[in-house]
Amino acid sequence: MLRAVVLAILCCVHAASAAGTHSLRYFFMGFSEGTGLPEFMTMGMLDDEQIDYYDSVMKKMVPKQDWMERSEGPEYWERETQGAVGTQQSFKLNIRIAMQRFNQTGGVHTLQRMYGCELDEDGTKRGFFQDGFDGKDFLSFDKDTLTWTAPVMQAVITKHKWDANRAGNQYWKGYLETECIEWLQKYVQYGRETLERRVPPAVTLLQRKAHGSADTEVLCHVTGFFPRAVEVTWVRDGRDHLEEGVQSGEVLPNQDGTYQLRKILTVSPEEQRRHIYSCQVDHVSFTEKQNYIWDPNMRSNSEDNEVTGCRCSSSIRLVVGGVGVLALAAAVIGVGI
Repeated sequence: MLRAVVLAILCCVHAASAAGTHSLRYFFMGFSEGTGLPEFMTMGMLDDEQIDYYDSVMKKMVPKQDWMERSEGPEYWERETQGAVGTQQSFKLNIRIAMQRFNQTGGVHTLQRMYGCELDEDGTKRGFFQDGFDGKDFLSFDKDTLTWTAPVMQAVITKHKWDANRAGNQYWKGYLETECIEWLQKYVQYGRETLERRVPPAVTLLQRKAHGSADTEVLCHVTGFFPRAVEVTWVRDGRDHLEEGVQSGEVLPNQDGTYQLRKILTVSPEEQRRHIYSCQVDHVSFTEKQNYIWDPNMRSNSEDNEVTGCRCSSSIRLVVGGVGVLALAAAVIGVGI
C-alpha cells in the first residue's frame, strides 16, 4: 500500500522537463485516522529522483540515493529528522482544524503540502508553496506580492492570518528564491552522474480492434527511458502530426527509475488503406528523432491495453518531504492554520 502511494506521488509530480532545468520539490501528507499507512509522510524530489524519506512509523529521515548518503553526514540526517518530527506534530493539529472548518467529525481526511524551486540553465528561478486538503487546493503563496490565495471559503481565515505575518512571508520569499536554489545546486552536484544519465527508450507497436466498431487501435508504447522528458507523436504519411484520434497517457515511473508513456491511435479501415502511419519518438538519448512504422498486417493483440495516466488536482498532488527548512517551517508560518 505504501509503495502504491509513493508511485502515485511520482506519477503526479511533474518534474522539470526542459533541457538544462533542475527542480527541487518537497512533499508532505498527513492522515486524520487509520488508513493502513503512516499518519504522516515526507519525501524530497530532485528532478526525477527521490532523495529522502520520513514517516511517522520509522521516525527517521533516511536518504534514498547513495550519493545523498555519501555526501551528507549524521548531523544532517538528525537535523532533518527533527524538522520532520516538528512538521508531523503541526500537521496533526492542522488536520483537526481543517476538519472543523469543513464541519467534518470523522472519516479519513488528508492534508498535503508541496513547496520547492526550479532553476533554468539561463538562471531563471521559480518558487512555489501550496497546501491542499482532501486532494483539493487550500492555499498557495504568491512570493511576489507576499500574500496567500484561498480558493475555498474555509481557507480565508488562514489567508488573513498568514497575510499579516510579513516576517514569515519575507522568510518564505527568501527561502524560495535563494536558500532553496542553493540546496538545489548542491544536490545537483552530489548526484550529477545519476541525474545526467541518458537511457534510450524501447518502443513497441501493438494493435487491436476497437470496441464496437471496425476501427483499429494502435498502441505506441515507449518505455525504459531517462530523463523523463520525451516527445511521442503519431505521424501520417511522414509529415502530418496527428492530434485527432490520438489518446495519450501520462509519463509514468517504472520501478527501476526509468519512465514510460503510451499513445493510442484509432484508425478507420478506409484511412488505414490510404495512408502510412508511424510513431515518432524524440528523446535526449537519441541523436535524431526515431520513426516506427505501423504495419497493419502485424498480429493483433488480444489484451486490453488501456492508456494509464494520473488523475491529480490542479496543484497539490500526493505526499511529502523536507530539507534544511523543515525545522523552521512551523515557527515561521505558525503551527495552526
